[in-house]
Amino acid sequence: MSKVPQLKVSIEPLGDRVVVHPLAQEQVTASGIIIPDTASGEKPQEGIVIAVGKGGIGKDSQNPSDFLKVGDKVLFGKYAGDDVKLKDTDGKDVEVKVLHLDSILGKVK
Repeated sequence: MSKVPQLKVSIEPLGDRVVVHPLAQEQVTASGIIIPDTASGEKPQEGIVIAVGKGGIGKDSQNPSDFLKVGDKVLFGKYAGDDVKLKDTDGKDVEVKVLHLDSILGKVK
């Protein structure tokens, strides 16, 4: 399990939403040079679950906690969800994504 950032605020997503902290993805060339994700401009598609909603309303709604828990590593669509900036306990900005459960492609084990 990867490290979950400690946020200054407590967040509880509504319905079938999940809050995910995207992981920075570094690429390594054949010669061993590390290219950070900021150089390529690609959005990360892997992240750590920070918070899970309690499910939607209606018989077809799903409860995200049936599938995910805080600390799980997940894959999500490149442009899925909404980006939100929050502060961690040290006062630094932490970027998180608020995704619908349907935007989660799978868990990484």
